[in-house]
Amino acid sequence: MDYNDIIYSKYLRKKLFMKFKVVITYDSEYEGYVVDVPELVGCMSQGKTMDEALNNIKDAIKGWLTVEKKHGRLEVYKEKEVFLGEVTV
Repeated sequence: MDYNDIIYSKYLRKKLFMKFKVVITYDSEYEGYVVDVPELVGCMSQGKTMDEALNNIKDAIKGWLTVEKKHGRLEVYKEKEVFLGEVTV
């Protein structure tokens, strides 16, 4: 078992306790919701309903972790603070 296998197994063991912040936006062109996971660069999904989008992002997160492990890029996950704000220009 190499370093990446150890990190990945820690992800799996803590899977029930892992929380990822998500940003959900409504896309009027798609007529559904787009979900982004800021802590996992490039991890996104979508769904026609909010529930579908949230279920799909769970699968996307699992897939993201699997791909990162396969390519040896899985790093120790550290929860990041994410702030959501709004500005008017």
